[in-house]
Amino acid sequence: MHTPKNTGHFARSSAMRHRSERRFRTLALLATLAGVLALVTLITGILNDGVAWISSGFFENYPSRSPRRAGFHAAIYGSLWCISFTALIAIPIGICAALYLEEYSKRGRLHRALEILIANLAGVPSILYGMLGLIAFVRMFDQFDEGASFLGMPLPLGRSVLAGASTLVLLILPVIIIATREAIRAVPDTLRQAAFSLGATRWQCVRHHVLPSATPGIMTGIVLALSRALGETAPLIMIGALTYVAFVPESPFDPFTVMPIQIFNWASRPQEDFHHLAAAGIIVLLMFLFTLNGIAVLIRNRADRRLGKH
Repeated sequence: MHTPKNTGHFARSSAMRHRSERRFRTLALLATLAGVLALVTLITGILNDGVAWISSGFFENYPSRSPRRAGFHAAIYGSLWCISFTALIAIPIGICAALYLEEYSKRGRLHRALEILIANLAGVPSILYGMLGLIAFVRMFDQFDEGASFLGMPLPLGRSVLAGASTLVLLILPVIIIATREAIRAVPDTLRQAAFSLGATRWQCVRHHVLPSATPGIMTGIVLALSRALGETAPLIMIGALTYVAFVPESPFDPFTVMPIQIFNWASRPQEDFHHLAAAGIIVLLMFLFTLNGIAVLIRNRADRRLGKH
């Protein structure tokens, strides 16, 4: 039986490709293990330093000059206030903006300009959002006299919970819009065509078919954005969030602090005990993040089951 002359060349080429694939797989595995090892090392160190300092008093006490009496109470409630208003403002605006760009906007120059603008805003450093929030929300461009108000809302907003939440909205809004658009794009066009063929309007198609199908992807983007907002420090420091708060906000117009700022304050102290308090604060912050992600996973799984994906 005659064997072609180039058979040996093809065999060598195939062997080289397989070796290259194995080397790349090994490199990718090593990179993954290095990242996991670094993460495990950091978490282990934090747990060793902070677990012993977590107690009921840590959750009930306010900050103090004495490490043994210092607590995380004001920072926890400040973060809850801030992230709640951030979610209430950012989620509906982000989803509506993404729906407009994907389902209603004509593909013209304005559409392309908005896409470029949103993509660029997603990469802007957070400190710049803090500077914008200071000018736009805290001072409101110095357009209002001290003591001015509108419908009971003090103007300007000053260093309040609402000003902090509005600044974080600017930070995470591009992330929510981009993630929501990607989730909407993943919905098959055949689903839209089937709805239109049965006489559904554009809004009925979006409400009953597109949004339910895109819910898992939208939830992923929202959780990632809110997790980023929960851990941000730079923009809130820029707008003047307090580092020492011995009270809990009672309205969105009260001063506040958040968990990352309190952790930063403790970590910057020279006393070793404050460093342990900072580690305990990091553990609590991680617990909030894990809880937030867990809720998102449950919502995504429920949406997947409803859509028959599992």
